[in-house]
Amino acid sequence: MRMRRAGQALLPAALAGMLLAGCSDSDSDSKGDAKHEVTVVGHGQVRGAPDILNADIGVEVNAPEVSAALSQANDRANAMITAITAAGVAKADVRTTAVDVHPEYSTPGPAGGPHAISGYQASNTVHVVVRDLAKASKVLDDAVRAGGNNARLSSVAFAIDDKSKLLSDARAKAFDDAKHRAEQYAALAGMKLGRVVTISETSSGRGDLPVPAAPEYKADSAVPLEPGTQQISFTVNATWSLV
Repeated sequence: MRMRRAGQALLPAALAGMLLAGCSDSDSDSKGDAKHEVTVVGHGQVRGAPDILNADIGVEVNAPEVSAALSQANDRANAMITAITAAGVAKADVRTTAVDVHPEYSTPGPAGGPHAISGYQASNTVHVVVRDLAKASKVLDDAVRAGGNNARLSSVAFAIDDKSKLLSDARAKAFDDAKHRAEQYAALAGMKLGRVVTISETSSGRGDLPVPAAPEYKADSAVPLEPGTQQISFTVNATWSLV
């Protein structure tokens, strides 16, 4: 009877000891498995010289009759396209983007009255890509001259046709910047940089202030042009493990 009671008295103590031991092992495992990481943002920028020019060139004609407006617009547009290709632009780089015909209405006098159709307006617009920048000024000038007073010129902008090399360079600079930041934080924490855990990126490109005019864009050109520079920017978000 005494032995049974002694055994019963020792059982709770043994269970308590096992529970304490389990908690101690769990705590040590948790500390040992704790992950240390650092997340940083890196930036990279590069510049490149534009090698093409984009422009929207069109004609706009007003006439009393719809057929007359459309016919005159077609004639002017054909003359304009002929001038563009004669100036050195490939037919594949001339693309029609809009053809429009709509009525115009007269404004009622002081006495009021309905809005009557007073005529029609027809327009025809093409998008042009000039790949030889030395010819860009002449292309625009010849196109506008061919269109006469009906010519409309808009959306003239230089661009870089193939940005792959610039994008690759900007990406590399952004990653190097991110890694340098991560290494600095690792050193401050008394640790070392491990493997890359995650990487994500965003890119952007924009034109910058014009650079000095090249010889072919001299002041006495019909349409003075300055190509400027293009800036490509990359932002990288990267996470490294710390060891």
